[in-house]
Amino acid sequence: MADQAAIDKVVKDLHWLGHDCFRLERPQGPIYFDPYEIKGGPQASLILVSHDHFDHCSADDLAKISGPDTVIVTEPDSAAKLSGDVRVLKPGQSLEVAGVQVVAVPAYNLNKDFHPRAKKWLGFIVTVDGVRLYHAGDTDYIPEMDQLRVDVALLPVSGTYVMTAAEAVAAAQAIGPQLAIPMHYGAIVGDLNDAQQFAKALEGLVPVRILPKEN
Repeated sequence: MADQAAIDKVVKDLHWLGHDCFRLERPQGPIYFDPYEIKGGPQASLILVSHDHFDHCSADDLAKISGPDTVIVTEPDSAAKLSGDVRVLKPGQSLEVAGVQVVAVPAYNLNKDFHPRAKKWLGFIVTVDGVRLYHAGDTDYIPEMDQLRVDVALLPVSGTYVMTAAEAVAAAQAIGPQLAIPMHYGAIVGDLNDAQQFAKALEGLVPVRILPKEN
């Protein structure tokens, strides 16, 4: 696992732009996760798109932050809707791009039909300066999470389409990151109360930080 100073630096450079969207600042250019309803921002070196639902795979939002050198990593359904340097991964596959290792991991629902396992949609683990950052995508608490070893976990908490705050608590305890950050609230479904419930339930178990929305 990464040391605390490296984790602190990555988290300092991590900005929540609402819903499942984050921007991770890097000297080589920022990494964006699932840009949706963003105002714009610095040109991306790398954009990770978890699946093809409109609030995760938004060509209009990607255009705001894409340039000639931007690499997009996603799954086949999203790739069919996007243009540029698009690279496709399936769960279990990985690649290195812009000095970052990207590992695709499963993301799916267990007891609802919004994100079927058969679609092979994605979460991502990226390694930046030795820190393993996990963006879970749209998912329930699935068995594969028990095997993850990451330093920072970005976990959905809103329920309805993804796991509830209580289910995300169980996921965080199984994963055991150095820090958990709630996401997937404040747009479409869920609100700050979901994030606060998540943080309160993990007191003394897993450190949690609720990031302010910056977009």
